[in-house]
Amino acid sequence: MSKEALEKIHQQVMWNRLIAVVEEQAQAILRTAFGSIVREAGDLSAGVYNLEGQMLAQAVTGTPGHVNTMARAVDHFLVRFPVDSMKPGDVYVTNDPWLGTGHLFDFVVVSPAWHQGKIVALFASTCHVIDIGGRGFTADAASVFEEGVNIPHMKLRSEGTLNDDLIRLIESNSRNPVEVKGDILSLVSCNDTGAARLTEMMAEFDLDSIAPLGKFIMDNSRDAMIKAIKAVPNGAYDTEMELDGYESPVFLRAEMTVSDDEIVVDYAGTSPASSYGINSPLCYTEAYTCFGLKCIVAPAVPNNHGSLEVFRVAAEEGSAVHPLHPSPVTARHVIGQMLPDVAFGCLSKALKGQVPAESAGSIWVLPMANVGGASGNNAANTSRFNVMNVGMGGIGARPGKDGLSVTAFPSGIGAVPVEVTEADSPLVFWRKEFAPDSGGPGAFRGGLGQIIEIGNSEEAPFTISGATFDRMRNAPRGRDDGQSGALGRAYLASGQEFHDKSVHTVPEGERFVVELPGGGGLGDPHQRELSSIEQDIEGGYVTPEGAARDYGYKK
Repeated sequence: MSKEALEKIHQQVMWNRLIAVVEEQAQAILRTAFGSIVREAGDLSAGVYNLEGQMLAQAVTGTPGHVNTMARAVDHFLVRFPVDSMKPGDVYVTNDPWLGTGHLFDFVVVSPAWHQGKIVALFASTCHVIDIGGRGFTADAASVFEEGVNIPHMKLRSEGTLNDDLIRLIESNSRNPVEVKGDILSLVSCNDTGAARLTEMMAEFDLDSIAPLGKFIMDNSRDAMIKAIKAVPNGAYDTEMELDGYESPVFLRAEMTVSDDEIVVDYAGTSPASSYGINSPLCYTEAYTCFGLKCIVAPAVPNNHGSLEVFRVAAEEGSAVHPLHPSPVTARHVIGQMLPDVAFGCLSKALKGQVPAESAGSIWVLPMANVGGASGNNAANTSRFNVMNVGMGGIGARPGKDGLSVTAFPSGIGAVPVEVTEADSPLVFWRKEFAPDSGGPGAFRGGLGQIIEIGNSEEAPFTISGATFDRMRNAPRGRDDGQSGALGRAYLASGQEFHDKSVHTVPEGERFVVELPGGGGLGDPHQRELSSIEQDIEGGYVTPEGAARDYGYKK
């Protein structure tokens, strides 16, 4: 074996080791986080960067929205805190939506890593905290100033000394100060873990710098992506998607241009920014657009600066996918998590028969509190609580396969066990089950949504925010003659329907029910195999009536 070939193997081993380092970094968040949305659902990300702020490796654990926004966020820290100003024990933080991860609830923490007295890398991590003040997790704010406390790029720790004043400021603006402080400190701890493991790795491989390894990673990733892009026919491909929106429907329009070595997605013509908090800042728009492209074009290529460099995203300032400060953005994933399906819509015209149908898209976040929770008031003899759970819809049918049911694509988070929410509040989850007939009919069926029914064990009302409820008027569409998945619904068990994104009050003794959308179908339903239809009926995924109606099934 040649010396050059042996060196490539050596670099690949170190690359794999670096990914293991950041995975341990992410696991440290999971083990130490206070908030259930982080600890149980994995709403987080972790990664390592070179001294130019370019991402070299990311943890597999985490969400695309966090990872890909964080890939751009570290650059902004270096403007405020240049590398040559950093000292051992320093840690930096922000939750700025435009310079971080898209809304105030996500804190980004950056820590320099040192080896043999020299700074060698930057570690970054992020997670969603349960409450950051303001109106709480609602889309009702008229500007970002109403949505909570905004922390600019600041030192969270200086040469090992924690900035207690900053922590106290954050605590004093949160309804859940203990959990929020715990989550922020877990980010600090996880970065320290990553830095310690990197030092061990560098000592083991006798490295005084990771710059050569970083160049190897980015060069090989970029080359692999360019090779993958060459398999996509050059040209321009467009699509359009209608969302429910808030005060009016939102139209997402995109044109994808493919050349030999890059893909550009331009959102020209997309609706103007909403007056309410469903807008997706450009960093978040870039994150999920690139994720959607990569899922189809080159899913096996590791995610880093080199692999993301071949994608470019353009959007008009002031649009719903590029809102300007101080636009409200709390529920930014309502639009942002629909963007992979927009990318799929473009790619389906370039790669016919290789792209899934539309999915439910954005997860339905379920923020629930006692009545008066937002103001701090509390009725006598009732509990004060502010908790969060999530609902997940179905994924669109895939080429040759049915869609996955109740899966948080493209979010990537897991479910919060109902027992955790019930332990933290007086709420009771009476139902959490598949919604039959919700998957779009097709030769390959869309994934099912779910039904969740929630009540209060105390004799008191409670509130639930509908900020992220979408696809209640515009269902996930099928592809190649496949039919749409079921619409989402939100209603009281007694029958009252809710069609908007406001905060809903559930009266005493009532139960709140949500039905998550199902994924779209792929291919003509009448081409579905008989055995698959019968298995669906037996499993309860499709009712006999639905099978007869949608597939022409006759027993």
